[in-house]
Amino acid sequence: MIHTTHTIRVRYGETDPMKYVYYGNYAEYFEIGRVELFRSIGMSYDEIENQGIWLPVSEYKIKYLKPALYDQELEIHTFIKKIPGVKIEFFYEIYNAEHIKITEASTTLFFLDAKMNKIIKCPDALMKLIEENWKP
Repeated sequence: MIHTTHTIRVRYGETDPMKYVYYGNYAEYFEIGRVELFRSIGMSYDEIENQGIWLPVSEYKIKYLKPALYDQELEIHTFIKKIPGVKIEFFYEIYNAEHIKITEASTTLFFLDAKMNKIIKCPDALMKLIEENWKP
């Protein structure tokens, strides 16, 4: 398993009139989690894309447990729990400043050769970094 934590503060523009985080903004929070997880193991999203590989999202599941509110500091925990093949699955937990879990989610992405528009398996360089950073 690989796990990273990234902290963000809820900005006013991310909230609705009740000052709850608008539900559509959670997808962006999870993207932040994925980008930071890749960075933490030694490869940025930009490096992956520069190799001609895109990572489109094919599935997104979320469970809202409690609202996130304007100006709250949130911890985004991002996990990879399975070695990827042609797909990579990310799991997320968001905690508020009181360390209460407020959201659970997962996304499934697949590796796509940008030139050929063809699904491929996880690139060797990324797989090597995943294996080097894997903790049972």
